[in-house]
Amino acid sequence: MSGEGSSGERAWLLFDGDCGFCTRLAARVEERDRWRKLRVVPYQEAPSPPMTPELREACAEALHAVTPRGRVLRGGDATIFTLHTLGWRSLARLLWLRPLRDLVGFGYGIVARNRARL
Repeated sequence: MSGEGSSGERAWLLFDGDCGFCTRLAARVEERDRWRKLRVVPYQEAPSPPMTPELREACAEALHAVTPRGRVLRGGDATIFTLHTLGWRSLARLLWLRPLRDLVGFGYGIVARNRARL
C-alpha cells in the first residue's frame, strides 16, 4: 500500500452511482478525505483513463480503487486501501495481513450482495 505515488497524485475510488448505499458511503469518504488524496467518482461518470471497458464491467460488481501508479484494487482490498488513504494506516496495515484480509473480502462480499437492502 505504501509508495503508491507522490504526495501530489490522487487515487481514483470508483463506486456504483446507481446504488444509494454506495453513494452515501462515497460521500462519507469524501468528507473524511482531508488531504484530497482520492477522486471519488461514480464509475458510470469516470473518464478514460482510468476507465476501460474491462474496468467498467468490473466496477458494476464491486468498489474499485486505482492507485496513482495504476494498480487496480477491488472490493475488500479497495476498502482497506481507502482506510489507509484516509489516515487509518495502522488499521489498514493490520487488515492487509492474512487471514484478516480474507475476512475483509468475505465481509465486503456479504455487504455487496445485500446493498440494495441497506
